[in-house]
Amino acid sequence: MYDSKEDTLKHIDHVVNYLGRIYSQLIIRGQKHDQTKLFEPEKSVFDEHTPKLAQSTYGSDEYKEHLKEMKVALDHHYSENRHHPEHFKKYACNGCFKEFKEMPNTCDVCGYSQFQEESDISQMTLIDLCEMIADWKAATLRHNNGDIMKSIEINQKRFKYSDELKQIFIKTVKEYFE
Repeated sequence: MYDSKEDTLKHIDHVVNYLGRIYSQLIIRGQKHDQTKLFEPEKSVFDEHTPKLAQSTYGSDEYKEHLKEMKVALDHHYSENRHHPEHFKKYACNGCFKEFKEMPNTCDVCGYSQFQEESDISQMTLIDLCEMIADWKAATLRHNNGDIMKSIEINQKRFKYSDELKQIFIKTVKEYFE
């Protein structure tokens, strides 16, 4: 008669191995997180704007104005740090709205040649998302009126993620960050 104990123990070992890989990546991500802010072209911009951002409300017009003023540093930061949805791009045709992962010359559906660049959270890994939600929570601690739940709500509109992913973020915050 078949005894499942050996197969179950093997299965457990596999799961431990895979979780260990995830754990080690999360530790590495934590250690390397936002290191680019310590050097130019980011440091001087963050030196100037971090105190100003702390006084503004996340998502407000004032906040968005600071982001515009920080464009050079933020463009560099996003390009170097994959825990930001802005690291990943997609391109939507302005004619038929078909989405492309790479910028085409013309749309293969309608022939249009103008595209809207957008952040693409769907290209992120689970590791990226874990670092991102931890980053968002930590960022709320820098704002005088920071609120992670409001940030999740605002960012759903900003990055166009599903209600399901939003609920995962909310449950993760409640389970691990409160």
